[in-house]
Amino acid sequence: MKKDAIPYKYNSLSDVHRMLGLPKPLHPLISLVNNNQNQLDTSLLPNTRISAFYKISFKKNLKGKLKYGQQYYDFDEGGLFFVSPNQVTANSDNNGDHSGYTLIIHPDFLLTYPLAVKIKQYGFFSYTANEALHLSAKEKEIIISIFKNIEEELQSRLDDFSQDVIISQIESLLNYGNRFYKRQFLTRKAVNANLLQKMEALLDNYFKNEKALTNGIPTVQYLADELHISPSYLSDMLRNLTGQNAQQHIQARLIEKAKERLSTTHLSVSEIAYELGFEHSQSFSRLFKSKTNQSPMEFRAKFN
Repeated sequence: MKKDAIPYKYNSLSDVHRMLGLPKPLHPLISLVNNNQNQLDTSLLPNTRISAFYKISFKKNLKGKLKYGQQYYDFDEGGLFFVSPNQVTANSDNNGDHSGYTLIIHPDFLLTYPLAVKIKQYGFFSYTANEALHLSAKEKEIIISIFKNIEEELQSRLDDFSQDVIISQIESLLNYGNRFYKRQFLTRKAVNANLLQKMEALLDNYFKNEKALTNGIPTVQYLADELHISPSYLSDMLRNLTGQNAQQHIQARLIEKAKERLSTTHLSVSEIAYELGFEHSQSFSRLFKSKTNQSPMEFRAKFN
Protein backbone atom coordinates (compact mmCIF):
# COMPACT_ATOMS: atom_id res chain seq x y z
CA MET A 1 0.00 0.00 0.00
CA LYS A 2 1.42 3.38 -0.97
CA LYS A 3 1.94 5.98 1.69
CA ASP A 4 1.34 9.54 0.59
CA ALA A 5 2.28 11.28 3.84
CA ILE A 6 5.99 10.38 3.77
CA PRO A 7 7.75 10.56 0.38
CA TYR A 8 9.77 7.52 -0.59
CA LYS A 9 13.49 8.38 -0.75
CA TYR A 10 15.79 6.95 -3.39
CA ASN A 11 19.33 6.61 -2.05
CA SER A 12 21.06 5.14 -5.09
CA LEU A 13 20.68 4.83 -8.84
CA SER A 14 20.35 1.07 -8.38
CA ASP A 15 17.33 1.73 -6.17
CA VAL A 16 15.72 3.82 -8.93
CA HIS A 17 16.39 1.17 -11.59
CA ARG A 18 15.09 -1.60 -9.36
CA MET A 19 11.87 0.32 -8.66
CA LEU A 20 11.35 0.86 -12.41
CA GLY A 21 12.13 -2.76 -13.25
CA LEU A 22 15.25 -1.83 -15.23
CA PRO A 23 18.68 -3.50 -15.43
CA LYS A 24 21.40 -2.17 -13.14
CA PRO A 25 22.82 1.24 -14.19
CA LEU A 26 25.98 1.25 -16.32
CA HIS A 27 27.57 3.85 -14.00
CA PRO A 28 27.01 4.21 -10.23
CA LEU A 29 26.64 8.01 -10.40
CA ILE A 30 24.84 8.73 -13.67
CA SER A 31 22.13 6.99 -15.66
CA LEU A 32 20.20 7.69 -18.83
CA VAL A 33 16.87 5.91 -19.05
CA ASN A 34 15.67 5.62 -22.64
CA ASN A 35 11.90 5.50 -22.23
CA ASN A 36 11.53 4.78 -25.94
CA GLN A 37 13.08 1.34 -25.44
CA ASN A 38 11.76 0.50 -21.98
CA GLN A 39 8.10 0.01 -21.15
CA LEU A 40 7.92 1.71 -17.78
CA ASP A 41 5.15 0.81 -15.37
CA THR A 42 4.93 4.04 -13.39
CA SER A 43 2.15 2.57 -11.26
CA LEU A 44 4.95 0.81 -9.38
CA LEU A 45 6.36 4.14 -8.25
CA PRO A 46 5.42 5.64 -4.88
CA ASN A 47 2.87 8.46 -5.20
CA THR A 48 5.37 10.94 -3.77
CA ARG A 49 9.12 10.54 -3.81
CA ILE A 50 12.37 12.32 -3.17
CA SER A 51 15.89 11.56 -4.34
CA ALA A 52 19.46 12.74 -3.90
CA PHE A 53 19.88 13.31 -7.64
CA TYR A 54 19.48 15.92 -10.34
CA LYS A 55 16.96 14.73 -12.89
CA ILE A 56 16.35 16.03 -16.40
CA SER A 57 13.38 14.42 -18.13
CA PHE A 58 12.30 14.88 -21.72
CA LYS A 59 8.84 13.72 -22.78
CA LYS A 60 8.47 13.52 -26.56
CA ASN A 61 4.68 13.68 -26.58
CA LEU A 62 3.58 16.02 -23.85
CA LYS A 63 -0.03 16.56 -24.82
CA GLY A 64 -3.09 17.91 -23.05
CA LYS A 65 -3.58 21.03 -21.02
CA LEU A 66 -1.35 22.66 -18.45
CA LYS A 67 -2.45 25.31 -16.01
CA TYR A 68 -0.81 28.72 -15.75
CA GLY A 69 -2.44 30.86 -13.08
CA GLN A 70 -6.19 30.48 -13.55
CA GLN A 71 -6.07 29.64 -17.25
CA TYR A 72 -5.31 26.53 -19.29
CA TYR A 73 -3.12 26.35 -22.38
CA ASP A 74 -2.69 23.52 -24.90
CA PHE A 75 0.74 22.19 -25.77
CA ASP A 76 1.46 19.57 -28.40
CA GLU A 77 5.27 19.56 -28.46
CA GLY A 78 7.71 17.80 -26.18
CA GLY A 79 8.41 19.03 -22.68
CA LEU A 80 11.57 19.22 -20.58
CA PHE A 81 11.47 18.94 -16.77
CA PHE A 82 14.25 19.70 -14.29
CA VAL A 83 14.32 18.33 -10.74
CA SER A 84 16.94 19.16 -8.11
CA PRO A 85 18.17 16.90 -5.28
CA ASN A 86 15.78 16.56 -2.32
CA GLN A 87 12.86 18.00 -4.29
CA VAL A 88 9.58 16.18 -3.75
CA THR A 89 7.90 14.94 -6.94
CA ALA A 90 4.55 13.23 -7.44
CA ASN A 91 2.73 11.14 -9.99
CA SER A 92 1.00 13.18 -12.67
CA ASP A 93 -2.18 12.64 -14.61
CA ASN A 94 -0.65 13.08 -18.05
CA ASN A 95 -1.61 11.12 -21.14
CA GLY A 96 0.38 8.06 -20.04
CA ASP A 97 2.90 8.38 -22.88
CA HIS A 98 6.34 8.25 -21.23
CA SER A 99 8.42 8.10 -24.41
CA GLY A 100 11.54 10.20 -24.16
CA TYR A 101 14.60 10.25 -21.93
CA THR A 102 15.39 10.70 -18.26
CA LEU A 103 18.90 11.68 -17.21
CA ILE A 104 19.67 11.04 -13.53
CA ILE A 105 22.85 12.61 -12.10
CA HIS A 106 24.28 12.12 -8.63
CA PRO A 107 25.90 15.38 -7.41
CA ASP A 108 29.13 13.44 -6.76
CA PHE A 109 29.49 12.87 -10.51
CA LEU A 110 30.05 16.63 -10.89
CA LEU A 111 32.67 16.97 -8.16
CA THR A 112 35.99 18.57 -9.24
CA TYR A 113 34.16 20.20 -12.18
CA PRO A 114 32.97 23.86 -12.22
CA LEU A 115 29.51 22.52 -13.11
CA ALA A 116 29.16 21.25 -9.52
CA VAL A 117 28.72 24.87 -8.45
CA LYS A 118 27.22 26.32 -11.64
CA ILE A 119 24.35 23.83 -11.80
CA LYS A 120 22.93 25.33 -8.61
CA GLN A 121 22.55 28.67 -10.39
CA TYR A 122 20.03 27.38 -12.93
CA GLY A 123 16.72 28.54 -11.48
CA PHE A 124 14.61 26.17 -13.57
CA PHE A 125 15.58 23.29 -11.28
CA SER A 126 13.18 24.90 -8.81
CA TYR A 127 10.28 25.27 -11.23
CA THR A 128 7.18 23.16 -10.77
CA ALA A 129 5.74 20.74 -13.31
CA ASN A 130 3.29 23.26 -14.79
CA GLU A 131 6.29 25.47 -15.61
CA ALA A 132 7.94 22.85 -17.82
CA LEU A 133 9.96 23.89 -20.84
CA HIS A 134 7.82 23.34 -23.96
CA LEU A 135 9.91 22.79 -27.05
CA SER A 136 9.41 23.57 -30.70
CA ALA A 137 10.15 20.85 -33.26
CA LYS A 138 13.64 22.27 -33.92
CA GLU A 139 14.40 22.61 -30.22
CA LYS A 140 13.22 19.04 -29.69
CA GLU A 141 15.77 17.78 -32.26
CA ILE A 142 18.61 19.58 -30.46
CA ILE A 143 17.68 18.16 -27.05
CA ILE A 144 17.25 14.61 -28.37
CA SER A 145 20.66 14.75 -30.07
CA ILE A 146 22.32 15.63 -26.75
CA PHE A 147 20.58 12.78 -24.94
CA LYS A 148 21.69 10.41 -27.69
CA ASN A 149 25.29 11.60 -27.34
CA ILE A 150 25.19 10.90 -23.60
CA GLU A 151 23.58 7.51 -24.20
CA GLU A 152 26.25 6.54 -26.73
CA GLU A 153 29.05 7.59 -24.39
CA LEU A 154 27.62 5.62 -21.47
CA GLN A 155 27.18 2.50 -23.59
CA SER A 156 30.72 2.70 -24.99
CA ARG A 157 33.83 1.51 -23.17
CA LEU A 158 34.35 4.03 -20.37
CA ASP A 159 37.82 5.58 -20.35
CA ASP A 160 39.70 8.51 -18.80
CA PHE A 161 37.86 10.99 -21.06
CA SER A 162 34.31 9.66 -20.65
CA GLN A 163 33.42 11.85 -17.69
CA ASP A 164 34.76 14.98 -19.40
CA VAL A 165 32.68 14.24 -22.50
CA ILE A 166 29.50 13.55 -20.53
CA ILE A 167 29.98 16.68 -18.37
CA SER A 168 30.30 18.80 -21.52
CA GLN A 169 27.07 17.29 -22.88
CA ILE A 170 25.26 18.06 -19.61
CA GLU A 171 26.53 21.64 -19.81
CA SER A 172 25.19 21.93 -23.37
CA LEU A 173 21.83 20.56 -22.23
CA LEU A 174 21.60 23.14 -19.43
CA ASN A 175 22.73 26.01 -21.65
CA TYR A 176 20.11 25.15 -24.26
CA GLY A 177 17.55 24.82 -21.47
CA ASN A 178 18.45 28.33 -20.33
CA ARG A 179 18.15 29.71 -23.87
CA PHE A 180 14.84 27.98 -24.56
CA TYR A 181 13.33 29.16 -21.27
CA LYS A 182 14.25 32.73 -22.21
CA ARG A 183 12.43 32.16 -25.50
CA GLN A 184 9.45 30.76 -23.61
CA PHE A 185 9.19 33.87 -21.44
CA LEU A 186 9.08 35.97 -24.60
CA THR A 187 6.57 33.84 -26.50
CA ARG A 188 4.29 33.74 -23.45
CA LYS A 189 4.66 37.43 -22.70
CA ALA A 190 0.89 37.98 -22.70
CA VAL A 191 0.42 35.19 -20.15
CA ASN A 192 3.20 36.56 -17.95
CA ALA A 193 1.90 40.13 -18.23
CA ASN A 194 -1.41 38.83 -16.91
CA LEU A 195 0.41 37.27 -13.95
CA LEU A 196 2.20 40.57 -13.35
CA GLN A 197 -1.14 42.39 -13.20
CA LYS A 198 -2.46 39.83 -10.73
CA MET A 199 0.65 40.23 -8.58
CA GLU A 200 0.24 44.02 -8.55
CA ALA A 201 -3.37 43.58 -7.44
CA LEU A 202 -2.25 41.20 -4.69
CA LEU A 203 0.22 43.75 -3.35
CA ASP A 204 -2.36 46.55 -3.53
CA ASN A 205 -4.86 44.48 -1.56
CA TYR A 206 -2.18 43.37 0.90
CA PHE A 207 -1.48 46.95 1.97
CA LYS A 208 -5.06 48.18 1.54
CA ASN A 209 -6.38 45.46 3.86
CA GLU A 210 -3.55 46.09 6.34
CA LYS A 211 -2.29 42.51 6.16
CA ALA A 212 1.22 43.83 6.82
CA LEU A 213 0.17 44.70 10.38
CA THR A 214 -0.47 41.04 11.19
CA ASN A 215 1.57 39.13 8.61
CA GLY A 216 4.60 41.38 8.15
CA ILE A 217 6.24 42.34 4.87
CA PRO A 218 4.77 40.42 1.90
CA THR A 219 7.08 37.61 0.86
CA VAL A 220 7.97 36.08 -2.49
CA GLN A 221 6.57 32.76 -1.26
CA TYR A 222 3.22 34.40 -0.42
CA LEU A 223 2.90 35.93 -3.89
CA ALA A 224 3.96 32.69 -5.60
CA ASP A 225 1.43 30.66 -3.61
CA GLU A 226 -1.37 33.08 -4.47
CA LEU A 227 -0.43 32.97 -8.18
CA HIS A 228 -0.02 29.17 -8.16
CA ILE A 229 3.55 29.25 -9.48
CA SER A 230 6.94 28.56 -7.93
CA PRO A 231 8.99 31.42 -6.37
CA SER A 232 11.83 30.80 -8.84
CA TYR A 233 9.54 31.00 -11.86
CA LEU A 234 7.96 34.18 -10.48
CA SER A 235 11.35 35.86 -10.10
CA ASP A 236 12.57 34.78 -13.53
CA MET A 237 9.32 35.88 -15.15
CA LEU A 238 9.52 39.32 -13.51
CA ARG A 239 13.19 39.70 -14.39
CA ASN A 240 12.34 39.15 -18.05
CA LEU A 241 9.37 41.53 -17.96
CA THR A 242 10.65 44.33 -15.71
CA GLY A 243 14.35 43.74 -15.05
CA GLN A 244 13.65 43.13 -11.35
CA ASN A 245 13.24 39.85 -9.49
CA ALA A 246 10.32 39.26 -7.13
CA GLN A 247 12.14 40.46 -4.00
CA GLN A 248 13.25 43.67 -5.70
CA HIS A 249 9.69 44.21 -6.93
CA ILE A 250 8.33 43.88 -3.40
CA GLN A 251 10.95 46.31 -2.11
CA ALA A 252 10.06 48.82 -4.84
CA ARG A 253 6.42 48.69 -3.77
CA LEU A 254 7.42 49.14 -0.11
CA ILE A 255 9.42 52.26 -1.01
CA GLU A 256 6.51 53.55 -3.09
CA LYS A 257 4.11 53.12 -0.15
CA ALA A 258 6.63 54.63 2.25
CA LYS A 259 7.06 57.74 0.10
CA GLU A 260 3.29 58.13 -0.05
CA ARG A 261 2.96 57.95 3.76
CA LEU A 262 5.96 60.19 4.40
CA SER A 263 4.69 62.91 2.08
CA THR A 264 0.97 62.87 2.97
CA THR A 265 0.79 62.05 6.71
CA HIS A 266 2.32 63.12 10.01
CA LEU A 267 3.00 59.56 11.12
CA SER A 268 6.43 58.94 12.60
CA VAL A 269 9.00 56.87 10.74
CA SER A 270 8.48 54.06 13.27
CA GLU A 271 4.71 54.10 12.73
CA ILE A 272 5.11 53.95 8.95
CA ALA A 273 7.61 51.12 9.26
CA TYR A 274 5.13 49.20 11.43
CA GLU A 275 2.30 49.81 8.95
CA LEU A 276 4.43 48.35 6.17
CA GLY A 277 5.23 45.20 8.13
CA PHE A 278 8.71 45.95 9.47
CA GLU A 279 9.51 44.66 12.94
CA HIS A 280 12.20 47.30 13.46
CA SER A 281 12.17 50.85 12.12
CA GLN A 282 15.95 50.68 11.64
CA SER A 283 15.48 47.95 9.02
CA PHE A 284 12.96 50.15 7.21
CA SER A 285 15.28 53.17 7.31
CA ARG A 286 18.22 51.14 5.96
CA LEU A 287 16.15 49.81 3.07
CA PHE A 288 14.75 53.27 2.29
CA LYS A 289 18.21 54.86 2.20
CA SER A 290 19.68 52.05 0.11
CA LYS A 291 16.97 52.56 -2.50
CA THR A 292 16.66 56.37 -2.48
CA ASN A 293 20.08 57.59 -1.23
CA GLN A 294 18.35 59.56 1.52
CA SER A 295 16.84 58.82 4.90
CA PRO A 296 13.05 58.84 5.43
CA MET A 297 13.33 62.13 7.34
CA GLU A 298 15.43 63.72 4.60
CA PHE A 299 12.79 62.69 2.06
CA ARG A 300 9.98 64.08 4.22
CA ALA A 301 11.83 67.39 4.72
CA LYS A 302 11.40 68.18 1.02
CA PHE A 303 7.63 68.38 1.54
CA ASN A 304 7.69 70.68 4.59
